[in-house]
Amino acid sequence: MKGDISKYQGENGIHRVPLWRIGGFALNNTATNLYLFLMNYVAYYLVGFVGVLMVTASSFSMFMRIWDGVTDPFIGFVVDKTNGKFGKNRPFMVIGNAILLVTSFVLFHVTHKLPENTAVRFGFFIVVAAVYYVGYTFQCVVTKSAQTCLTNDPKQRPLFTCFDAVYNTALFSGFAIIGAKLSTAAGGYGTVEFFHNMWVIVAIASACCTAIAVISIAPKDRSEFFGTGKPVKLGLKDYWDTLKNNRAIQMLVISASSDKLASSAKTSVVTTIMFAIVAGENALSGILTGMTSIPVMILSVLCIGTLATRLGQRKAMLIGSIGGIIFNGLLAVLWLFGNPASMNNGAGGLHWGFFAVAHIVLTIITGGFQGVSGNIVIPMTADCADYEVYRTGRYVPGMMGTLFSFVDKIISSLAPMIAGLMLAGIGFVDTVPDISTPYSTSLHYVGVFLTYGIVIIGLLFNLVALKFYPLTKEKMEEIQEKIAAIKAGAAQ
Repeated sequence: MKGDISKYQGENGIHRVPLWRIGGFALNNTATNLYLFLMNYVAYYLVGFVGVLMVTASSFSMFMRIWDGVTDPFIGFVVDKTNGKFGKNRPFMVIGNAILLVTSFVLFHVTHKLPENTAVRFGFFIVVAAVYYVGYTFQCVVTKSAQTCLTNDPKQRPLFTCFDAVYNTALFSGFAIIGAKLSTAAGGYGTVEFFHNMWVIVAIASACCTAIAVISIAPKDRSEFFGTGKPVKLGLKDYWDTLKNNRAIQMLVISASSDKLASSAKTSVVTTIMFAIVAGENALSGILTGMTSIPVMILSVLCIGTLATRLGQRKAMLIGSIGGIIFNGLLAVLWLFGNPASMNNGAGGLHWGFFAVAHIVLTIITGGFQGVSGNIVIPMTADCADYEVYRTGRYVPGMMGTLFSFVDKIISSLAPMIAGLMLAGIGFVDTVPDISTPYSTSLHYVGVFLTYGIVIIGLLFNLVALKFYPLTKEKMEEIQEKIAAIKAGAAQ
């Protein structure tokens, strides 16, 4: 494997990697996103099998995400201290995925077999979920921390985003269809059969993605690619110093966490509201997703490949955010003042008309822009880690990634609660809107806001944050030259 890598070493401290390894490692993010998709249905399980109210179920997701964020800095600290025979990053990928597999099985296969007591079942669910999120953090931190050793070429680093955008589009589009079909076959989302079948698919797919990612990163998971050439002592106080003084990570956190808050609010319940209740046919969700996913994927890759590699990652996010604001606004107007029910042909299929065509076209364009602004965050985190080396001489990718994740998760944890409170405010206190819920204007407005309105707000935060984000394409070239000088000085 060393021979596979040696020919990709450049000048001025630049090191590259074969393209297929970038694509393979990007599957590590897909592996955790698969479990994230599974947990999108947790409200149905908590309400149906545990017996908690809708607001409680939404609050559970919020508090578990806060717990997930709290564990991040500690795990990042451990990652930065780790460098064994199996590398710095790979142990956390394997251990994390194993924890996810076991705990998710227990959550959805054991909880409902406990005595029919809400306190007992909910307490058990919380304890197991706390362990689940530790595993989730173990694997997630590597997606960001390993970016610095994968490649530091400013033209190659954004290519991770191309693969990640393709995988995420395929994942969420494909599983939206799979989820709808499994739900129909099982008689609803809140059934034992649905959760079992969904878990089997997620567990197998995630394990395969992890295996490929481990193989892909293996030859670059060595100290020659992720060190500064001299030891750096780290303490927990360094976390505060980094968060306080690294302007790049500050602005990226504001940008990404506001986007995550918006995207997390669009749960499976919101999708049900939009298509099953407002449009009148739940199957339309899968049909339209299937029609738009591939064009969105292609457009995202083209935009990232053109914008990020030529203009730099900061400008790429800026352009993606502006486009996302414009076209999400147009979609919101379409759903508020158009006739969504005109897409329903009355037989479980799509009726072609103005609304259907406009929705499909606008969704594709919107997805292309958001594919840039949403997916480019991960390689931008690696830029922030390199900036910390430039600024202080500390190589702390685990700290950088988990500092980012900590604040990001704390803020985005509010999303399920926002959705839950909005639904509770219009009468859904102890029930969840499903395919049998009748249409109401209030549900229509809430659905449109949680699908498009809150996304626009998140993207507006991007514009403000990027104004103060210092890492332009030119600045990153300067940073890589200085890091190369640091390594050369340490080697003498």
